[in-house]
Amino acid sequence: MSKLMRRICCALSQMVASFLLLIATGGCSPEPPLHLYDAEEIALEMPFIDLALDVYWDYETDFGIDYNWRAEWYYGWDDVDREIFGELGYTMPKVFNLRRYYTASTPYAPHTSVIPNTVEGYTFSDRYNWGFWDLLAWNQITTLDGVQSLNFDEQASLDSVIAYTNQTMHPARYQAPRFTHSFYAPEPLFSAYEQAVDINRDLRGFVFDEKRNIWTRTLKMILRPITYIYLTQLILHNNRGRVTAVDGSAAFSGLARSTNVNTGHSGTDAITVYYNTRMKYNVPLVAFGTRAEDVPTGTEFVDIVGGRLMTFGICDLQANDITRADEVKEPYRHYMDLTVQFNNGMDSTFVFDVTRQVRDRYRGGVITVELDMDTVPIPKRSGGSGFNAVVRDFEDGGTHEFEM
Repeated sequence: MSKLMRRICCALSQMVASFLLLIATGGCSPEPPLHLYDAEEIALEMPFIDLALDVYWDYETDFGIDYNWRAEWYYGWDDVDREIFGELGYTMPKVFNLRRYYTASTPYAPHTSVIPNTVEGYTFSDRYNWGFWDLLAWNQITTLDGVQSLNFDEQASLDSVIAYTNQTMHPARYQAPRFTHSFYAPEPLFSAYEQAVDINRDLRGFVFDEKRNIWTRTLKMILRPITYIYLTQLILHNNRGRVTAVDGSAAFSGLARSTNVNTGHSGTDAITVYYNTRMKYNVPLVAFGTRAEDVPTGTEFVDIVGGRLMTFGICDLQANDITRADEVKEPYRHYMDLTVQFNNGMDSTFVFDVTRQVRDRYRGGVITVELDMDTVPIPKRSGGSGFNAVVRDFEDGGTHEFEM
């Protein structure tokens, strides 16, 4: 064998062949296989999971009762809502950002360099050296209007990527101690992070797939949402045309400003998040998805102000690792405020304390406030500061106090 051929063979022996990472849909799906070839090519199929809200909002409420968000969500979701807000729940991303960190012979070592890649679809190919690798993946952001609110800081530390949004021109009234203006809501964000993936020379942990003539290995890596959906609704009983419209803007306070893409741990800074709302009239109080012909006789019809809010969640919390609401410990209260217009042309800001609902639904869910408009006076002068209806959600779960 010539010296050149010996050098080529020696160089090839230093390379891992390839691996394929696959996560099948559904919580009961098998873990994904990692494929290793005898060549330098590496094929990576991006992981995915079942993103149904019924699965993700798997809570137990008081007395062990399973949380049924559909039974609480009366606002519904029609074609106009989809055009304004997008889909009601999560949708599967199709393009991913991949970051690969080589730590050589030391697992869990600090990152000293990064190999960035963009993956269109679910398959990616490249080379891997022998040793340990950390893999981070998150979805490429797509929006209805082409404008992106999410920013990613990859420069402060190679050991973590931080996602955040910037401030709007709208003021922040409550529970945002460092900021005078509200922040844009983030887009849906999903991430997966696996450390110390061992590509070893003696193929420990690998099995041979005779049908495809490749070595395979299974990795424990799941793509999970790290932004959380809140569906908010203000139900107006006995409105009878008193509140005629909303200006479409709303704010939700006491939420995290950022999140760690690697871990999903939210930041400690509390902010107010700005989002949009819409008013619907003469809506039946029936579970989401009920057909018009199936609405029971005697059902109450109400006017509802609804919206869909995407957030980084509660401050200083790794929500995907929490299993009970009593594990949530944080100092901020959560207020929802929106501006409505009355039939005399005057407008007012309604402010509601929804802290308990947010803490019970720490990974998102339905936030509901109900007002009997027979008890709310019509304001005689315009301006949000002229009339504030504050609803406090007390510990007994049923007492509402109005401050005028």
